[in-house]
Amino acid sequence: MSYSRYTLIPRNTKSKELLWQKYNIKSTAPLDSYLGVAGLPFKITPSAMVKIAYWAQNQSSYQRAEDAISEAMHINVNDDTVRQVTNYVGGIVFQNDCQRAEETYADLERCKLDFPYDRKGVIYIETDGAALNTRTKDDEGSTWRENKLGEVFSTDNIHFWNNSKGERQHQITKKEYVSYIGSVSEFKKHLLACAIRNGYGRFKETVVLSDGATWIRNMVDEIFHGAQQILDYYHLCENVNDFAKYIFNMNESKYKPWAADVCDSLRKSQHEQVLLDLRQYASKNLGSSTVNLYTYISNNVNNIDYVTYESKGYFIGSGAIESGNKTILQDRLKRAGMRWNVATAQAMLSLKTKAESGLWFTDVETPFVNQCFAISERA
Repeated sequence: MSYSRYTLIPRNTKSKELLWQKYNIKSTAPLDSYLGVAGLPFKITPSAMVKIAYWAQNQSSYQRAEDAISEAMHINVNDDTVRQVTNYVGGIVFQNDCQRAEETYADLERCKLDFPYDRKGVIYIETDGAALNTRTKDDEGSTWRENKLGEVFSTDNIHFWNNSKGERQHQITKKEYVSYIGSVSEFKKHLLACAIRNGYGRFKETVVLSDGATWIRNMVDEIFHGAQQILDYYHLCENVNDFAKYIFNMNESKYKPWAADVCDSLRKSQHEQVLLDLRQYASKNLGSSTVNLYTYISNNVNNIDYVTYESKGYFIGSGAIESGNKTILQDRLKRAGMRWNVATAQAMLSLKTKAESGLWFTDVETPFVNQCFAISERA
């Protein structure tokens, strides 16, 4: 079976300019309309574009994605086209997310959100920041940018069991991620929309786990008013150990038992005594690489009552978000030698979060294909 491709080329310069200005194309082909690719930046069907984007976020590089696409789909697409298609698909997904986030935040400001609190259990919100290397320098000359990652899940989607030793184990069976390279003022909108999609405003208890960063505490106070913030106990102990190493000049015989004692006291909610012992270091300049433990605990004093939290069955560690940072960011965007354009990185992160959240079909494939067909019909 064969066919002829009938292409219409502008007959003069003026027609060529008008075609480019109006449709951003240099020629038209009836076959493209038949295949549903007219008006799109690539002569690839929307369904194939989604599959290419999936392999791009799934593999460790665009080259590996090219190889995987060749093996799985039996089509040859070079790594540069894979990158361009992924940017296009991811960019549209990100735009759709931004629109939903803006609408949700606007509803919050207009008091249009309903909070019936009609479900038992806990909704957990975890968030963290991690840097990735970009191709653009900031005002201070650094190419590193912070990606803010959020994760939301509830006790409805946690499976508990006891292992052979009688130790309590758990597995989170459903969770949703959001990722944003940029300001807190924009990230909070995405996190709020994600939380509401997963039941925030319906669960009577909301727990926010984090490393205690100031921007996180302020954000939670604004958009998750009344939530119980919990400072990740294990992150706190890391800071205790770093602080101990500094004040005891790396003397293991002194800093290890001191740090262990402090962590044990904090686990028992004896933070008042710990702060009293640390008061002598309150104004000590420790340099930029070591947290002043007195200030750190003081800033989070309302978020470290671990005895109460554990009695209620709350998690006190943010291991889920730490794992998410590895899966979403590090495994794909922080490999040796990688540097990213910010928009390209955001497109990739938007796709990664959808895939890892189990939302590829509902949030990527279906809306993207429908949107592309609408573009093609207009063309």
